[in-house]
Amino acid sequence: MSGLSNKIFSELGLLSLWQSSLDVKLLCAQRFVRLFAYGGSTLILASYLSTLGISDARIGLFMTLTLVGDVVISFFLTLFADAMGRKAVLLLGSALMVGSGIIFALFGNFWILLAAAVLGVISPSGNEIGPFRAVEESTLAHLTPHESLSDIFAWYSLIGTAGTALGMMACGWAINLLQVVNGWEFVEACRVIFCAYAAIGTLKFLLAVGLSRKVEAEEKQKSQPAENGETRPLLGESTNDEQPPKKKGLASFLGERDLVSLVIRLSILFALDSFASGLASLSWMTYFFKRKFSLPEGELGSIFFTTSIIAAASMLVASSIAKRIGNVKTMVFTHLPSAICLALIPIPNILPLSLTFLVLRACTQNMDVAPRSAFLAAALPSDKRTAIMGAINVVKTSSQSLGPLITGVLSNHGLFGLSFTIAGILKAAYDIGMLVSFAGKERRQRSTESEENA
Repeated sequence: MSGLSNKIFSELGLLSLWQSSLDVKLLCAQRFVRLFAYGGSTLILASYLSTLGISDARIGLFMTLTLVGDVVISFFLTLFADAMGRKAVLLLGSALMVGSGIIFALFGNFWILLAAAVLGVISPSGNEIGPFRAVEESTLAHLTPHESLSDIFAWYSLIGTAGTALGMMACGWAINLLQVVNGWEFVEACRVIFCAYAAIGTLKFLLAVGLSRKVEAEEKQKSQPAENGETRPLLGESTNDEQPPKKKGLASFLGERDLVSLVIRLSILFALDSFASGLASLSWMTYFFKRKFSLPEGELGSIFFTTSIIAAASMLVASSIAKRIGNVKTMVFTHLPSAICLALIPIPNILPLSLTFLVLRACTQNMDVAPRSAFLAAALPSDKRTAIMGAINVVKTSSQSLGPLITGVLSNHGLFGLSFTIAGILKAAYDIGMLVSFAGKERRQRSTESEENA
């Protein structure tokens, strides 16, 4: 029975998580509390702004400019994260999160809120914004043996999705309780949620304080020089481990033609996917269901809690599949069905059928997240990984920032649902592009590694 349990735990990745360092566990805990806060604020953001008398087009502009602010902050913080110190960047991001929550709790002026969202950390999509993810994923790859990366990234992603789910449900029923039981106005109830957002940012700050010096890039170079093959790019030549580490920065990889080609292709494909995500952000999705089907916040929270939990559970399956068919094929074959379901969500005029497509989408929606992180960690050389992943995230966020504004304009013209259909089509195109560009190359790399280990 013990052997069977170990096999199950190993397949689910629990064994890798259990054996990971305290720093890895703290990074996962930070992701949970951060996404819990994002989930709560995302559920009410569009409705809150609408209640303040802001039009859908201006709400879309608000979300777009928020993401643009994230691009600027992420670019500078991730570009110089290794030089500044990864722990310092995470602490600064947590402080920005606290500040945004406090301002949203105290003010109702559009321009003040916009400034807080642009300069601080407010998520209009329910997903990662700010510098956190690029720094954390690079650090996880830094701290984790290559063979355990897929498992750790799967749980890192799952924990975040579970945090979003719980945050949405907690927020929905808290709003419902304050309005129905205590008789509060919707705006006042929302401000309580933003106070909680600031408090959670403080908790995240304390978790970041607990990180050790091992999370820093210099520590990795001194103590574990290329012991797990991190420094060999998936699509390029092996690096010379005896050479001194080169200066890190945006321009440090521009002379390497293969790496530049890889980064350009990834940036184009990820930009397409992110633009589609911006068209169908979680804030717009919750607002769409509230407006079309007149659902209260409590029911909305429960609905999106359920879909998020389904999405989180599906990530465990993705890790097991990736070990057998590779990260790229897992990304594509799981993400493509969710793209089709996304395109179909706005078509029905009855709630049960729209919810059916929403749930079907959730079944595979996030199964590509952990394989994609593992693919990037393996594809990029470790000494440039933070800067490159930060640059790619800037491209993704820049592309995503255009989506909310377009959705807001379409909504103003009575074409709210069309944005979701367009998003599904674009995501399907991204999946096909990833399959064509990288599936064959990853297969050859896996064969090479098998021969070397034989």
